[in-house]
Amino acid sequence: MPELDPEDAKLVTLARSALARTGALEGAAVRDTDGRTYTGVTVALPSLALTALQAAVAAAVASGATGLEAAVLVGSAVDDTSLAAVRELGPSAPVLLVDQRGDVSDVLRVAG
Repeated sequence: MPELDPEDAKLVTLARSALARTGALEGAAVRDTDGRTYTGVTVALPSLALTALQAAVAAAVASGATGLEAAVLVGSAVDDTSLAAVRELGPSAPVLLVDQRGDVSDVLRVAG
């Protein structure tokens, strides 16, 4: 994979930090069109279940974001509901799939 630009590398660091801090199954970070960043982790409560990407997108929406530039997922494979959450705000935002070490394994385009 090519070297990440500094803004995408920041998202990787934020997603990995959220994952390490919580011990969740996966961590995620998104950047909105104003350059603000938001993190999320897997939520698995009896009354609420969110993937890490869904949680990060929800945090962005709750803060007033109207668009996304990029997303990062650290952990398991991305699912359709997570991609749909990103697609709602960022139809052309890339989703970087990253392993626990911070190495990018794939970049998905969510344009639909």
